[in-house]
Amino acid sequence: MADRSVTFTGIKFENPFLLSSAPPTESENNILRAFEAGWGGVVVKTIGLHPVVNVIGAKTKFNRTSPDDNRVSMKKAPGSALHSSWNWELISDKSLDWWVPRIERIKAAFPNRVVIASIMAGSGSDKELQAWQTLTRAVQGAGADGIECNFSCPHMDRKDMGSNIGRDEGLCSVVTEAVKEAAKIPVWTKLTPATHDIVAEAGACFRGGADAIVSSNTFPSLPVIDPESLEFEINVDGFVSSGGLGGPAILPMSLANMARMTQAFPDKSFSGIGGVSDFNQALSYFLLGAGTVQVCTAAMLDSAVGPNVIKRLNGGLDAFLDKHADKGWKRVEDFRGIRRDRVKLQSEIRRPDGDDYQGGHEAVEGYAAPSAV
Repeated sequence: MADRSVTFTGIKFENPFLLSSAPPTESENNILRAFEAGWGGVVVKTIGLHPVVNVIGAKTKFNRTSPDDNRVSMKKAPGSALHSSWNWELISDKSLDWWVPRIERIKAAFPNRVVIASIMAGSGSDKELQAWQTLTRAVQGAGADGIECNFSCPHMDRKDMGSNIGRDEGLCSVVTEAVKEAAKIPVWTKLTPATHDIVAEAGACFRGGADAIVSSNTFPSLPVIDPESLEFEINVDGFVSSGGLGGPAILPMSLANMARMTQAFPDKSFSGIGGVSDFNQALSYFLLGAGTVQVCTAAMLDSAVGPNVIKRLNGGLDAFLDKHADKGWKRVEDFRGIRRDRVKLQSEIRRPDGDDYQGGHEAVEGYAAPSAV
């Protein structure tokens, strides 16, 4: 019998699919609808202590691409396909006091579903480290099953927050350690892909006591400029700042980060995120070693919380396990990580045989043949 359930960082999930910390999980109503639809878990939209005010107008839009000219645009066109999401939304604008009773009610309504509370504070002082601990104690007291530290938001308006932590090994370690001191539940850290070496930051988080790494958040980016109006396709008063690119466009890059980390830390836990809309993409993360998978863009385009997406994910997992039942695979753990070791350095990939191969260089470099004189 196929078994969808997984145990990840000591938490039992009915299935390994979660809604990520993003607009789909910004309210109690959305989260309840997500659980009714069948999601195994949710990561609530990041909770902080400082006041948050978002920009005027649209905060999230979707890029599409046309097959005839490969143009990427937020404007819908006949025959276009989803390319990516783009957002410059900050963390939840709701206070901790607003979130605590709602987490309590969500857990009371769905005690067997997993609620991970995403939290964020600063990093420049003992006061900020204490803020991380205040958030930790509050959400675990409300019944959250785990904590996800947001070290990854690509466009926070404070230099000591979000991806600015995730790019700094020392801060990754120190903040994780501070959260672990207060936590009685598992602690995950969500990292930014906008860093020189995500493996180094993952290692720092593990040294600080992290139970899992989530990778990866959206990539810093700008919206395209409309060739007719010469304005950014999303802007306020003509101005724009860096936002986060997610969805199908980031899948290959996110998989590369996942492979590097699971190879470096094969015995650690990882939750994959980026470009998942059905089981085929989720499978790549599992085969590289991830134990759970998170979804955002596809869910937003599917009734906000992805009822059809989770149906496809669960159905795809069931079909995959049925197809490979002859191998004895009954659950994700039976095939998790089996393609991790297929990722090699370029220098380790087989080259042609024979004397004609020159190790990537021509016998005489350059465009001109050697002079006969």
